Amino acid sequence: MSKIPIAFSLILLVGVGFLKAAERPNILFLFADDHTYEALGAMGNKEVRTPNLDRLAKRGVVFSNAYNMGGWNGAVCIASRTMIQTGRFLWRAMRLESRLDQEVRNERTWPQLLENAGYTTYLTGKWHVEAHVAKMFNHVSHERPGMPGPIWYDEAYGRPIEGQPDPWDPTEPRFSGFWAGGQHWSEVLADDAEMFLSRAAKSESPFFMYLAFNAPHDPRQAPKEYVDRYDPYEIAVPESFIPEYPYKDDIGASAELRDEALAPMPRTEYAIRKHRAEYYAIITHMDTQIGRILDALEKSGKADNTVIIFSADHGLAVGHHGFLGKQNMYEHSLKPPLIVAGPGLPAGAVIETRVYFQDLMPTTLEMAEVEIPDYVEFKSLLPLIRGERDEQYPSIYGAYQLEDQRAIIEDDYKLILYPRIDTFRLYHLLDDPRELKDLANDPDYEGVVKRLQSSLVSLQHEMEDPLIVEE
Repeated sequence: MSKIPIAFSLILLVGVGFLKAAERPNILFLFADDHTYEALGAMGNKEVRTPNLDRLAKRGVVFSNAYNMGGWNGAVCIASRTMIQTGRFLWRAMRLESRLDQEVRNERTWPQLLENAGYTTYLTGKWHVEAHVAKMFNHVSHERPGMPGPIWYDEAYGRPIEGQPDPWDPTEPRFSGFWAGGQHWSEVLADDAEMFLSRAAKSESPFFMYLAFNAPHDPRQAPKEYVDRYDPYEIAVPESFIPEYPYKDDIGASAELRDEALAPMPRTEYAIRKHRAEYYAIITHMDTQIGRILDALEKSGKADNTVIIFSADHGLAVGHHGFLGKQNMYEHSLKPPLIVAGPGLPAGAVIETRVYFQDLMPTTLEMAEVEIPDYVEFKSLLPLIRGERDEQYPSIYGAYQLEDQRAIIEDDYKLILYPRIDTFRLYHLLDDPRELKDLANDPDYEGVVKRLQSSLVSLQHEMEDPLIVEE
């Protein structure tokens, strides 16, 4: 249910002038990678330091339950980013992936829709979409790959082991990764953004900036001053920590999976504290760069007519439920942060309604007075912000790989299905937000399981889920 104070509702009735103004808003999209919703001070996390993002949250609307549907392979970010560029739900985006160039030729992608409405479009940072970025954006600075450096750093995996020297040093440039090229990639991105904003200051055209950090994706590297801010022994182990997830080998998330190979198996509290400390360090370093970008926006003179959005492609476990990665159906891995701030939007509002973070795509189109094409399946967030509806979707859908995992969230219950082993897990998210108590085998919840099973099958048909469609 949405939480917007009455005062904000009054603002919303009269304060969405940016939608009707002669001058359409600029759009600045800050896009992180592997950033879980809970790794923000604004979300109540007292361990991580994110002062710039926290200030942004105070200036705008926080969506506390934004989801990514999941992915069709281990690189969940590919699916996530394909969905936001095309506006299609998961499986239709998957089927579209091999012919994305045709979508580009037909000018049906997110930046092209804005460009055709008069926006100057700009990208720097991570891409990881199977389409030519230079054909989709007017200007591209640094197009980065899915992750920094080579896929496999021997020193970065299966560590640390308590009592043994740690072979990995996140501050050491010799390991390349984020240091490839001689400057940390997050700092390069901020440099690029400052340069574009200095040019935009002299232009009358509205702009769309797509600033895609690789941070905080592994290898989680940051300058020493940031790593030194986080003592692993002062970092809490998640309440849902367990040494090993009981079904990991049956759901596509075994120790063989690259993300899960980062720490020793079974998990140790020592290793999880260390990984979480490094995760927080690279997030704080990214937050500093975001502060630089926001300062440059102010300096450009464009801030008063710029909508700023911060989100990420999905969440990350970093020690929850025995996982390190995002290839699971738990809240920490499905949910990125989502903040929308700008002219006409309420300050300090929190909306708890469940949405997909890819709803940003049609939201920006509506802000830019672009007709939302029929093929866009995600929904604008503006009716929620204006208080015109309380529900975005009747239920939330989640999936990982063709046959490994499915999930549905409905009426505050989450049902997780592991198809290969015909196993369900059931959680009540309102009473048990950390998903600690599995209710699936409790006789009192047999009716809930059956009802959600039926809803999941209906949703799978609607989504053209290959598990149903190809049976």
